[in-house]
Amino acid sequence: MKSTLKHISSRENPFFKELGKLVGSSRQRRKTGQTLLDGAHLVQAYLDAGNLPLHLLVNAASAQDAEISELLARLPAVPLTCLEDALFTQLTELKTPSGLLALIELPQPHISPSHSRFALLLEDIQDPGNLGSILRTAAAAGCDAAFLSDGCADVWSPKVLRAAMGGHFALSIHEHADLFNVAAVFEGTILATSLQAGMSLYDCKLTGNIAFALGNEGAGLSSALAGLCRQHVTIPMPGKVESLNVAAAAAICLFEAARQRR
Repeated sequence: MKSTLKHISSRENPFFKELGKLVGSSRQRRKTGQTLLDGAHLVQAYLDAGNLPLHLLVNAASAQDAEISELLARLPAVPLTCLEDALFTQLTELKTPSGLLALIELPQPHISPSHSRFALLLEDIQDPGNLGSILRTAAAAGCDAAFLSDGCADVWSPKVLRAAMGGHFALSIHEHADLFNVAAVFEGTILATSLQAGMSLYDCKLTGNIAFALGNEGAGLSSALAGLCRQHVTIPMPGKVESLNVAAAAAICLFEAARQRR
């Protein structure tokens, strides 16, 4: 542990109150341009992307965790505060607290639609678990950017961050994107899945600049955005199901593209 370790034991502490607002309010996250990462894995992913947290927060049990101790030793210049267990628990949604939180600045998108080579257009993906899973898959498949409409879940919320498992920091994420403008300037083929499409995903060439457009869990892709997609494909489903979960469909599409782009 660092010799400059500070302690907070009162929920009336102003800094603790500000942290609580970040956890529970997307408006506060937008206002401050900050969020909290929960757990050593997310903090490690953030560091691997070349970033440094603004502040680190631990509980008493973290001193016995070798992974956390190693991370703290690498960050001697980052302010460190120990929270009483009851306070730490208020800042995490995990049933068993991870022992480490990091206050960070929200990364800014760095790849424009016209410079993206392998992207996602996400329209009104409202379930945090689905959104996080899609971002995790996109990062694993080698996507460079994700463009999210206003109707998507808050991408920097604790649930989405936890589901993405660090995928946020491997992508250029554009919140509140005008997907019609993105489609207009994207220099490649935008694809959408459709049960009525005549071409199978597996028969489609996915080696150039491409983007997949994915729609809302219930309503699917809007007809207006679907109309801007240059290629419509179907995912072959020999089993007797009507459709796939959007995160599952995304994984199939992205990794078929990754296979072709090896």
